[in-house]
Amino acid sequence: MFAIVGAAGKVGYSTAVALRKAGMPVRAILRDAKAERLSEIGCEIAIADLQDPDALARAVAGADAVQIILPAIPQAKDMAEDMRQSMESLVVALRQAGSRRVLAISDYGAHVTHDIGMPSMFHTFEARLGELDGHKLLLRSSEHMEGWARVIPAAVASGMLPVFHDPVDRAFPMISAADLGPIAAELLLRPIERRDVEVVHAEGPRRYSPTDVAATVSQLLGRPVSASPVPRAQWRESFERILSPSGAELLTKLYGAHSEGGLIDIEPNAGDVRHGKTELIDALRPLIPRQ
Repeated sequence: MFAIVGAAGKVGYSTAVALRKAGMPVRAILRDAKAERLSEIGCEIAIADLQDPDALARAVAGADAVQIILPAIPQAKDMAEDMRQSMESLVVALRQAGSRRVLAISDYGAHVTHDIGMPSMFHTFEARLGELDGHKLLLRSSEHMEGWARVIPAAVASGMLPVFHDPVDRAFPMISAADLGPIAAELLLRPIERRDVEVVHAEGPRRYSPTDVAATVSQLLGRPVSASPVPRAQWRESFERILSPSGAELLTKLYGAHSEGGLIDIEPNAGDVRHGKTELIDALRPLIPRQ
């Protein structure tokens, strides 16, 4: 039995689909009863709030392996504190349930020891998971291609794609969320090779720059779109329009680390890197409004 916490999300759902295609039993753990598409593929359904460790422990109990994810909720009044509470709840639940095999979706840059914003939340998460018994597999994901959905409407309206990466012509790792699930499923299905902590990185078939993203959006729209860097002095203000102050700080530090180069990347000497198959144009195509 494979238990997936957050199975309704893009990554959780794609893992569930891949495991069910392989004929494996899956327990989908959701915070509410919106489980129709998971039930349709044959998942067992369990309801548990991410910040209710007792309910989570009951939901994952008896599973041979558990996939977990630490979500960043844009609507949270304090994003960083909300993530910390979820982190602690997950650790407590896994310890209570005695889970012996855990795959955690983590983040590129989680190996960096100084504060670089969002990846540092996952650095702490990985450290807390490391205190648990059993096999912990940390699947560090690069930035999701689908994350560009937040700024594509501005590009459609103005022909300018707002970009927080600096410089705009530097390529960096990205992956489609739909590719991450099958990679996780493949890792869950293989025999355990080590009993402590294992790190695997996941990114797309190749790396892209913001300039490449703008060119791809332009191709899909059939009209010119240019990458337009947002001045650093405006980053925090821009993020605070949609996030709590703590969430804005996490992203401001994240993009600052991107600008330094080499930090939001594969950990040095890490040998296991998996590559998704989805190209950027295929990930962005569903995000472009029909003309």
